[in-house]
Amino acid sequence: MDSVPFWVQLSALLALTFISAFFAISETALLSLNRHRIKHLARRGSRLAITTLWLLDHTDRMLSLILIANTLLNALITALVTSIAISAFGNNQEVLTVATAVVAFFLIVFAEITPKVIGATYPERIALPASLIIKPLILLARPVIWFVNLFVRGLLYLMRLRTGVDVRDQRLSPEELRSMVLEGGNFIPVKHKSILLNLFGLESVTVEDVMTPRAQIEALNLAVPVAEIKHQLTTCYHNKLLVFEGEINHVVGILHVRKAMALLNQEDELTVEHFRELLTPPYFIPAETNLFTQLQYFQENYERLGIIVDEYGEVQGLVTLDDIIEEMVGEFTTSTPGATRGDQFGWDKQGECLLEGSTSLREVNKRLHLDLPIDGPKTLNGLLLEILQDIPEASVSLKITGIVIEIVQVQEHTIRMVKLYRP
Repeated sequence: MDSVPFWVQLSALLALTFISAFFAISETALLSLNRHRIKHLARRGSRLAITTLWLLDHTDRMLSLILIANTLLNALITALVTSIAISAFGNNQEVLTVATAVVAFFLIVFAEITPKVIGATYPERIALPASLIIKPLILLARPVIWFVNLFVRGLLYLMRLRTGVDVRDQRLSPEELRSMVLEGGNFIPVKHKSILLNLFGLESVTVEDVMTPRAQIEALNLAVPVAEIKHQLTTCYHNKLLVFEGEINHVVGILHVRKAMALLNQEDELTVEHFRELLTPPYFIPAETNLFTQLQYFQENYERLGIIVDEYGEVQGLVTLDDIIEEMVGEFTTSTPGATRGDQFGWDKQGECLLEGSTSLREVNKRLHLDLPIDGPKTLNGLLLEILQDIPEASVSLKITGIVIEIVQVQEHTIRMVKLYRP
């Protein structure tokens, strides 16, 4: 080494350090990549992405090459620094110790930590072009990699460790997908993000949470006179009506109002049997069914409306396909007359909100940004009755999770109207 000029040795030292840093930065960048984005770029025909995806599918070869190369490079750097130190200061033990410490610090800072921090910060910018260099090197070093991996596989076999399962190919859970959407930042429009988050939440919401309660169902009773049936048909707000006979738990079918309206123009005298012939079979749903499952059932059974029943077979409410879609994308511009919706549902200037007792607790939490408990009763009326354990009088107030709720009107053993005060 004495015949080699100092500047050549220094240049070789810098070159070896640069190559070692390249392998370190490439390793971290490749392992920090968003695999789903790389797959997306590959499907769009990106040559860099296709090459990078190949490396990610052959992680064992990639890591073997990088670790072999880094080990050899670091050994060469150590030997070169030792040679330079001996040439400059002689075979002095203290000098060699200092040189070893200096080269260790030099490698840690410039060939390990700094490149890896940069690789983790900008994985896609670095990994994609670096893959064009690493893949050919893997192909060239295939015999060496095979020989080294032969011992590695043998050692893993003795340790009874399985290597055939690729953890990256395991399916993501809904919670992990939800986290990915939340961390999407500006890449996902706010409206799209809201829809996706609502979609992931469908399995935790039951049909009972979004149903039209039994007391608010617009239904047709075949036990009343025909004249009253005709009047109700001409004044109803829906195109489908639940039809019962005598008592609402005795559901006999679903009536399409459009078909029934054609009967009203007939000159023949109408009877209940004329309407009964137009009924379609009712579709019943258990109250505990989650929205995602129910959405699938609606699709499989070609239904758009279901009647929710409890464990005793009593009607609890009614849910439609529109109710589930609204849970995902938000409310439509139209609403049922008399319903508490839109800009009628919010805090006024005094920080108060007047609501019907039948209002859904989930809707109250969503619109008023509150945190009322929803793991029990589903409506304000149910929550208040459960807490009070009695039918209260009007003008009774109580505080729940920091919210003052005043009972304004009680009628027929039911809390009809309440007033909420903003905390």
